[in-house]
Amino acid sequence: MKKIFILTTQAEHFAKPLINKKRKVILPEKNRERKRFFPDGEVYSKIPSAEKLKGQKVIVLHSGCPEPNSGLVELELILQILKEAGCKVEIFFTYFPYGMQDCVFEKGEANSSENLIKKLVSYYSVKKIYIIDPHFGKREWVKKYPIKQIPASPLLIKKAKKEMGEDILLASPDKGSERRTGICGMNKRRLNSFTVEMENSGINFRGKTTGVVDDIVKTGGTLVKFSEIARKSGAKKVVALITHGVILEGIKRVKKSFSKLYLTNTINRKEANVDVTDLIIKNS
Repeated sequence: MKKIFILTTQAEHFAKPLINKKRKVILPEKNRERKRFFPDGEVYSKIPSAEKLKGQKVIVLHSGCPEPNSGLVELELILQILKEAGCKVEIFFTYFPYGMQDCVFEKGEANSSENLIKKLVSYYSVKKIYIIDPHFGKREWVKKYPIKQIPASPLLIKKAKKEMGEDILLASPDKGSERRTGICGMNKRRLNSFTVEMENSGINFRGKTTGVVDDIVKTGGTLVKFSEIARKSGAKKVVALITHGVILEGIKRVKKSFSKLYLTNTINRKEANVDVTDLIIKNS
């Protein structure tokens, strides 16, 4: 039996590609004014066919951007509807929101990533959670939950090598990315939730086309610093291979600082040029 995909608003850009690949797709209905939101900004969601899905395996496809907060409200409404209908629910996050808040950096903070995962599993009885390049990748606490982490870097690297040459030098912007990808990275130290420092860890950039591989671009500050260091160290050309384009201004900064940006469509951005639909189908 083919899996049924229910798409949240921020994942609707995958509807056509999934349908084209013969997957069954359900889009939640809008309100009587044909909108997702009421005039006061509150979220509305409705799945009239939910009762017919009782006992079936349903995958809710969700991207946590560009509206992480209202997106989570919509996700919870859909999960509640499916829970009451008796469905066997799994979630596929193309981008996981609050993924950078994956541990307690300072007293008084919370591990938002784990708290969200815990709620999805314990309250909504989600059986499996698929996530493309979660920022918390390989954190120790992840082992406690039914999470499947899916890397998008092979897709990005394949396209970059095809266009830039097989001899492209791959590097990570920091040790966190190195932990997630296994690709040697710069020395970046996070001082707190807001401040970082970066320096070359001994990578030989001279005369090479360099591709920085990272999971996320927000403000673009870390990637711009990487580009500056790589160029000062003699890199011939520097390109960026990024999974999640979170903030538009950051994407613009990266495009301006790099020779080329390779970006997946885990978030619906016009700059995206690498499609992850096959990753969704293959891994769920």
